[in-house]
Amino acid sequence: MPSETTSTGSSVELVPVKFSRLTRRGILLGLSLTQLITLGIGGLSLVGALYAGGGILLAYTAPIWVLAAALTWIPVAGRPVVEWLPVCFWWVWRTTGGQLLYRRRITTPRPEGTLALPGDMARLREYTDPETGAGMIHDPTANTLTVVTEVSHPAFVLLDPAEQQRRVTAWGRVLATVCRSGRVATLQVLERTLPDSGTGLAEWWAKHGTDDGSWAAETYAELIDRAGPAGERHATTISLSLDMKAAARQIRTAGGGIRGAAGVLRQEMNTLTTALRTADLTPSGWLTPGEIAVILRSAYDPAIAPVLQRHGELGQSLATAGPVAVNETWPRLRTDSAHHAVLWVSEWPRSMVHPEFLSPVLLSTGIQRSFSLLCTPMRSDQAARDIRKKKVEHISDQAQRAKIGQIEDAADLAEFDDVLQQEADLTAGHGVLRYTGLISATASTVEELDANVTAIEQAAIQASCETRLLVGQQAAAFTAAALPLCRKL
Repeated sequence: MPSETTSTGSSVELVPVKFSRLTRRGILLGLSLTQLITLGIGGLSLVGALYAGGGILLAYTAPIWVLAAALTWIPVAGRPVVEWLPVCFWWVWRTTGGQLLYRRRITTPRPEGTLALPGDMARLREYTDPETGAGMIHDPTANTLTVVTEVSHPAFVLLDPAEQQRRVTAWGRVLATVCRSGRVATLQVLERTLPDSGTGLAEWWAKHGTDDGSWAAETYAELIDRAGPAGERHATTISLSLDMKAAARQIRTAGGGIRGAAGVLRQEMNTLTTALRTADLTPSGWLTPGEIAVILRSAYDPAIAPVLQRHGELGQSLATAGPVAVNETWPRLRTDSAHHAVLWVSEWPRSMVHPEFLSPVLLSTGIQRSFSLLCTPMRSDQAARDIRKKKVEHISDQAQRAKIGQIEDAADLAEFDDVLQQEADLTAGHGVLRYTGLISATASTVEELDANVTAIEQAAIQASCETRLLVGQQAAAFTAAALPLCRKL
């Protein structure tokens, strides 16, 4: 980033950046495939009625082409009605199949090595790396192997601009390292707010305090005991998921199977650890299965989190880390001791913003929430093909609009400029990642949850972001937003 030098000395200012727009283009004239199919059905019925004689046949076929036009163009919550049909159909299918309720069968033994998680996560398997002791989560369906590390870092907003610029550049190198690998399926950054059990304060008092039996010492110790559990702490984890299909050759060379995949993943772990330390992020080591189990248990049962933190020997089993009960409704999710609602960051800032633009969301107090950033790296050849495809689509749409006399939209021009910028960055050697931002709000009551969701929406507005509640898919969204397992929607 460029720097500016003044007469009083050198001062470095952070240069604002702009995110690429979320493409909303379709196959033809901005219409998606489902819209074109619906519109085609309506058009065929209308044309057929006209050729068959018109008149009364137009009235008979009116329900078909009028409904097709309504499904194609009438928007609901920012999306055409026809695009809601798959969501509603899947919701009805799961409702009739009893898939919205989960109850753990405590009297039925589970297969060894499986995770006691609801839904499609029941297929996940655990594997303990014999060399590092890290807990690895294997998804046999997605063919991935995932590890988790917890990182600590100083407060970014309190650093001077020069140091902020250096850290932003270093984090960009971390992401570039992930892109160049070609074997990484997903990188997930999960930032959570947790109720503080007071362990940190108690340990500090035990190490630095003077417990001489005086009134001041007793009062201070009592204050720490009471204030600790009422506090709040932030925890950040980074999850790395290996694409076992892309790394098939290296896995066979390393011995094959899960053991060979673990050997390949260890190489990616070492590379990522080095890159994180270069970026002044301090990884605490790769989490063991017991530490991952505590995170999962705390996500589904937040009320037990302070107890698990105080007593490190509790909850250290992935076989019992899942919830006892889960109830999914259209707008929210209910687990053991809390209600949850997940919002999707549907639009990143369209204007120029500085790197700390998410501060209103991440530094909000009094709200228990999780912010998950899923980064999916794209291979350079795949990214080049995707960019060429987008360019062809934009140019074809421009020609089609000019042919029918339709005015060019400013949003389409902005999207085309983003595509050209991505092509220039890819040509310059930069990597391309797809970002997905999810925010999970948690509360003990529905009323408190609604208030938290409103507060998060307002904080996102201050951060120049647009959020949407992921209705009809809260269970899958919660696993991606609150669990460090590199799950995708």
